[in-house]
Amino acid sequence: MKRRDFFKFSSILGVASFAPSVVLADTSAKEAEQKTRKFSVSLKHAIKEVGKESRVWVPLVLPSDFQQVISHYKVGSNAVEKFITEGEIPTYYAKFSGSETPILDISFDVQTTERNTDFSKVNFNENEKLAPEIAKFLQPTTQIQIDGVVKQKSDEIVGNIKGDLEKARAIYTWVANTMERDNSVLGCGLGDVKQILSSGKLSGKCTDINSVFVALARAAGIPAREMFGIRVGKSRFSGQMGAAPKDDGFSHISGGQHCRAEFYLKGYGWIPVDPADVTKVRLGEKLTNDDQKIAQIREYLFGNWEMCWIGFNYGRDFTLSPRPAQFPINNFGYVYGETDGQTLNYYDPKEFSYDYKSREI
Repeated sequence: MKRRDFFKFSSILGVASFAPSVVLADTSAKEAEQKTRKFSVSLKHAIKEVGKESRVWVPLVLPSDFQQVISHYKVGSNAVEKFITEGEIPTYYAKFSGSETPILDISFDVQTTERNTDFSKVNFNENEKLAPEIAKFLQPTTQIQIDGVVKQKSDEIVGNIKGDLEKARAIYTWVANTMERDNSVLGCGLGDVKQILSSGKLSGKCTDINSVFVALARAAGIPAREMFGIRVGKSRFSGQMGAAPKDDGFSHISGGQHCRAEFYLKGYGWIPVDPADVTKVRLGEKLTNDDQKIAQIREYLFGNWEMCWIGFNYGRDFTLSPRPAQFPINNFGYVYGETDGQTLNYYDPKEFSYDYKSREI
C-alpha cells in the first residue's frame, strides 16, 4: 500500500460528496415541512498498512437538537486499547499492535430532524452580547482568514447593506452564484480562503466553497462556522445531495463526506446554509444559475438543511486526542489513521481501507 508523502506536511482532513434527481418544483408543501428520519449506519475499517503499531480516530455524531444517536455504539475490534472521547469533537479511538490486521467496526442508529428556518419569526438584536462559545466563530484560523483580500471581498459584497441577516444572504448568494465546483480537487480541498480569493480561480469542493462563505461572513462581523459530516441517505431534491440505496438496500457512503455551514444571527441563533451544494447540483445536473431548479435549491439552502446527512463536529485547527503524529489538523470529516507514525491515506477507502454503509429505517 502506497503512502502519500504530502500527508506528512498537510493538515488536511477533507470532505467529499455524492451522486436520479427529483425536480424541486414537484416537492409538495407537506414534504417541505420538518421531517424526522432514522438511519442505521455501519463504519467498517481494516488497516492494510503493515507495522508494529496502528492507531485510528473515527469522527462520531455530535449530539444536537437536529440529530441524536438512538442506539448504543456497537463495536467489533481487535484493538488493544479503545475508547470514546466526547465533547466538541466526539471521537472513537483505537490502538492496535501485533501481527493481526487491525479491525474496527462501528455501527449505530441515528435520528435526524430537518432544519427549517421560518424567516417571518427571525428577529435581529444587534445589542446581544455574544457568549464566548459563539464569539470564537468570529476569529480567524489558518485557512479561515478574515483580513486582506477576504475583508476586501466581504466589504465589496456587503456594501451599504444594513442588518446581519441581509448581509449573510448577500454573501451566501454571491458564493452560490459565483463559485464553481471542481471535481478534480482532492477530497474537498483545504478550504484556504485567502488562497482561493487571491488565485482568481473561484472553485473547489465543499470545504473550499463553504469556507469562503464562513470567512466572508466573519469578515463582515457575523459569527459563522462549518460542520463536517457525511451523507447517509437519499435526497428528495437531487441525487447530487444524497445517496440513493443500491440493490442491496444500502446507501454506500464511503465517499459521502460533506461539510455544511451556519451563521449566527444575534437575537435568533444559528441559521443553516449550504452554498456548496448549490454548486454541486449545478455542475452535476449541467444547469445554470438561471434554471428554476437551481433558483429553488439556492433559496432552500439558505436557512434549511435536508437531514439525509449527519454532522460530526465544527473542528478547525485542533489536535485529536490522544495526540497523533499529525497535528493540528485542518478539520475532521474523514477517519484519521496512522501506522508507525505515518499518516494513512484517508481519501482512498480501498487503500486505507474502510467501507461505510447506511440504511434508512
